Formats: sequence, structure tokens, C-alpha cells
Amino acid sequence: MNELDRLPIPLLEWYRDNARALPWRPAPGSRTLGDPYRVWVSEIMLQQTRVAAVLDYYQRFMAALPTVEALAAVGEDRLMKLWQGLGYYNRARNLRKAAQQITGECGGRFPDTYEGLLALAGVGEYTAGAIASIAFGAPVPAVDGNVLRVVSRITGDEGDIARPETKKRMRSALQAVMPRQDPGDFNQAMMELGAMVCLPNGAPRCGACPAGGFCRARREERTGQLPVKTAQKARRTERRTVYLIFYGDTVALRRRPGRGLLAGLWEYPNQPGGGLEPLTQWGIIPRSVEPVGVGKHVFSHIEWHMVALAVEAAETSLPEGWVWADQAGLRSTYAVPSAFQSFAKTVEQRLQGE
Repeated sequence: MNELDRLPIPLLEWYRDNARALPWRPAPGSRTLGDPYRVWVSEIMLQQTRVAAVLDYYQRFMAALPTVEALAAVGEDRLMKLWQGLGYYNRARNLRKAAQQITGECGGRFPDTYEGLLALAGVGEYTAGAIASIAFGAPVPAVDGNVLRVVSRITGDEGDIARPETKKRMRSALQAVMPRQDPGDFNQAMMELGAMVCLPNGAPRCGACPAGGFCRARREERTGQLPVKTAQKARRTERRTVYLIFYGDTVALRRRPGRGLLAGLWEYPNQPGGGLEPLTQWGIIPRSVEPVGVGKHVFSHIEWHMVALAVEAAETSLPEGWVWADQAGLRSTYAVPSAFQSFAKTVEQRLQGE
């Protein structure tokens, strides 16, 4: 991986000229360390989520929970409402659990070593490396999918980046070339290069890349073949009926089980398949039923293909644990996951009497 020896200086120069201004990021080249709480929250939010999608959520989250103590003390429903729409909700639960570790086991002080950070709930090698380097100046690589792609192409490495041994080899190679004075900038520059130039889909912007002069994939015209990655299993499809059950200016919600997909969140009642039999099982007496649309949501391992029925209930009785939510409750209290976003407008119009 001799090509990596040539990378740090042009990479850091490129980063200082081209880095996006982000609310959790120290100014490139300033050698100012990042705030560990802000860096940590941003890195957890950015797992499997694009920067553009995170920005508003991050600002809102920080306004509501500006300190690790506030995060440790927040209630489950409030936390889920702040996270609503970001998906992968266990990230938020692990954030709170780790905040409780920091306040309870660490005396309120953020761990300042890579090993100490790894001990926090929900913090893996990549996140620990990012926080350690950006917030504490530790020369530790932060290796995510973007970084693996960049290293694969620059070095021409044909190892499967889904395999642990490939990741370990690339991490060691980065450790060897990481500048000791600017480890945070180096890691962020690698992430930025993968996100903005060495793109995963479509043609990479090789003409704008600081490694363009010594990148093997570019020289050998193999950017379309690298990185090598094992194909994921095809997602299975599940057809579901969503029951939007209304009574006056309220809609019925139920809480999902505490474990599994969308654990603990509120949802519009739904079932695999269709028909009106579930209404009978739930004790719902319908005054009227009509189809009101279709929707699709893609999870990592499953696709929901949904049809929605609007049900006007004849009375207020609901199964135990269900609630009637009005418009104010949907906006401020109950976290309904984005899996049901296709039906949000229908619900809003019904609750407004339209």
C-alpha cells in the first residue's frame, strides 16, 4: 500500500480548502479539538444516514439535550420523538445508555481514550476512532465504508471490504501513515473524500481528487470494479394492511413490542395480509371503511408494501395499551416511525376535518 505514503499532505491540503462547514466539526487546519459530546452525537446520527438528512435533526437534538447529563436523564418517549424519522432507533437508546454510563460510571467525564470509548454502549471501532481523534487528538484511524472505498481504490486492493481481515489490514495501513499532529483532520478528510469525491454510486470525481495522481484504480481504469464487496442477501417483501382508525379528531396508535423491528415506537395498527378480521379481533366497530392509499418502506432486511384503510370507529373503546392521539400529540409526544410517512398527509387531513 505504498500509495498511502503519499496521501497525507495532499489530502490535508484538499480538506482545508474543501471541507463542508458542519456544526459539530472544528475548523479544518485549526488544530482545535472537537467537543466530545457533539462529535459523538453526530457520529451516531451519521451511521447509515447522509449528512444532509442529519443536519436538522442534530440541531433540534442539541437544542433539547445540550449536555450528556440531559441525555442521560431524558425519558424514552421524549428521546424517541427527537429521533423520529432518523430510523435505526436503537442508536438513540444506546446513546442514552452510554450517557448514563458516562454520568454514572465515569463521574460525568467523557472517556478520552480509544479503549475507554469502546466500552460505551453503541460505540464500535469506527466511532471510537472518530471521537478519539477529533475530540482528543489521538492518532487512531476511523474506518467506515467511505474510508474503505477510498483505500481500496487508491491502493488497488482487491480484498473484500465486507471481510474483517480486509478492514483490519486497511486500518493498519492507515495507522502507519496517519499524521500525529492532525489525526482528527486526517480522519475527517478521508470521510469527506469518500462522501464528496470518491463516490460509491456512479463515476467518482477523479479530477477533483487529491490522490488522483497516484491512485491505482484511476490509473488502471478500475474505479468501477473497486472496492470488492460481497453482495447482500435480497430483502424479503411483506405485504401489510395499515388501519388508520379515527374517532372524531383523534387517531388510534399502539406501541410496538420492546424488542425487534421499530421496538417501542408508536404505530398505526397494521397486520400482514389484509381484510377486516383484525378490526373484529381488536374489538373495533367500524362505522365506515375506505381505502386511502398505498406505501412502501425499505428496511435493511425487509420491504413493507402497504395498503391503508381509513376506519371511522363507532365508539371509543380500544385494546389495552392503545391510545387516541390528536394532532398535538402526534407532533409533540408520540414517535411514529417514517415507515408510515406515506400516510401522514391522510392522517393530518382527517384530524383537521378535511
